[in-house]
Formats: sequence, structure tokens, C-alpha cells
Amino acid sequence: MRPHQWIKNLFVAAPLFFTPAAVSPAAVGRVALGIACFSALASAMYVLNDWCDREADRLHPKKRARPLAAGTVSAGAALLLALGLAVAGFAAAVLLLPWPFGQVLAGYVVLNLAYSFRLKKIAILDVMVIAIGFVLRIYAGGFLIGVVPTVWIVACTLLLALFLALAKRRDDIVHGLDKNHRPALAGYNAAFLDTSIAVLLGSLLVCYLLYTTQAENMARLHSNKLFLTVPFVIAGVLRYLQLTLVEHRSGSPTRLAVTDRFLLLSILGWVITFACLLYG
Repeated sequence: MRPHQWIKNLFVAAPLFFTPAAVSPAAVGRVALGIACFSALASAMYVLNDWCDREADRLHPKKRARPLAAGTVSAGAALLLALGLAVAGFAAAVLLLPWPFGQVLAGYVVLNLAYSFRLKKIAILDVMVIAIGFVLRIYAGGFLIGVVPTVWIVACTLLLALFLALAKRRDDIVHGLDKNHRPALAGYNAAFLDTSIAVLLGSLLVCYLLYTTQAENMARLHSNKLFLTVPFVIAGVLRYLQLTLVEHRSGSPTRLAVTDRFLLLSILGWVITFACLLYG
């Protein structure tokens, strides 16, 4: 079920965080339940993906220890778990949350099914699907509180997610994995990935800098000091780039986000600074 991956679903809370006027106990409750629904569906997709990849995972130095690859959990039990998680997540979304949220959740599942059975084998499309999954989380969070996410948050989320996905592919290449483990790797090499990562990071930083200095954003958020958050973004990006290019351990972004001290402090510094500007 990979509960450590549930941290990705905090993106559902981003629209509420950036909309102080919408904050209320009811809104916080809806967002918390929305995160739980996404976590259940995400875990269902992870189980299904591991079921599909169980043979290839046996060739991976780390993934071979996963329950399905190692044979410690049967294929039937895994599919039953995936079905139970999916039903629970959808039931809660349909019965307790706004209908548009359920539609986004359904779109997320369809996208991940396409990924598990086909799209993950196609270079570029594989990372695009992962990035779109993060964007869907943003829109889902917006529907929970009745706001439309701005183009800025969508663009920054897409660029960041693409960077993380490509860094993960680079980690696979560096550690000697090939198309026998992940067919999409046939469409990547280190030079292509390094160039792509550089382009995406440049675009991400420019996009974020424009976001913090646009008059409309400062007026909407009632702060002309959004630029104070920029150093934390730069520090976090450079640290992750260091982890990718120097230390070669960008294979698990979620684990790094909660275990690497420098990266964790950069994220916390950004969150605290932004919270003080919005709510102080």
C-alpha cells in the first residue's frame, strides 16, 4: 500500500492553504477526507501496479523485496486488497464529498489504469501521466472548497512533478536498470534526462518567480512579500538536484522529502514563511 507515498496527497490541501478566506472547520474536514480518499485510491493503484510488475520487480535490487515480487503475498490477495481500497475510497467520495471531486477521483483512477497497463511503457508519456496525477490532486482540492486553482499553482505543480519523475528515471539509468525492468527506459539516457531536468528546473524557477512578483497574486493573497519564499524554493531545488546528480539517490522523492534534513528544512521553511505571510 506504500503509506509513505500518501504524502503526495497533501497536494489536495494546496488550494485551501492558498485561499485563507475559504478556511473553516468544515472545509478542513472535507479536505482531510479528500486526502484520505485519494490515499485509498492511490494505494489501490500501487497494489495493482505491483501486481502487473511482479515479474519485472524480481530483477530490481530493491523492488524484489516487495510482497508480490517476493511471493510473501499471493496475487489473489493483492487484487482483493486493491478492490477493497478502491471501493472504500470511491464510496466515501460519492457519499460524503462534492460530486465534482468524485469525478476527478474517477479520472485519476482511469489515468492510473492506463498507466499500469500501457502508458508506463512509453517514454515521456510515462512521466507526463505521473505529473498529471499531481495536477488532478490540485483540481480535486479546489472542488472541495469551491475554488478554481490558478494557472500559477497548476503550472508550478506540473513542472515540479515532471522534474521529480525524470529524476527518478535518471536514478534507474544510473543504477544500471534497462528496458527489461521498465520498458520506457529504452527511450531515455543520461544526456537526455540531464537536459530535460535542466529545462524543467529553469522553467519552474522562472514560473515561481513570476508568481511571487505578479501584482494580481500579491493583491489576491494580500501580501507584497511573497518573494521571501523564493530562497527556500531555490534551496530545495538545488538540494534535490544535488541528490540526483551527485549522490544518485533520487529514486524515492517521498522518502527524501521526509528523511533528508536539508530538503526537509527547505520545505518547512517555505511552508512556515508562506503561512506567516498569508495568515499572520
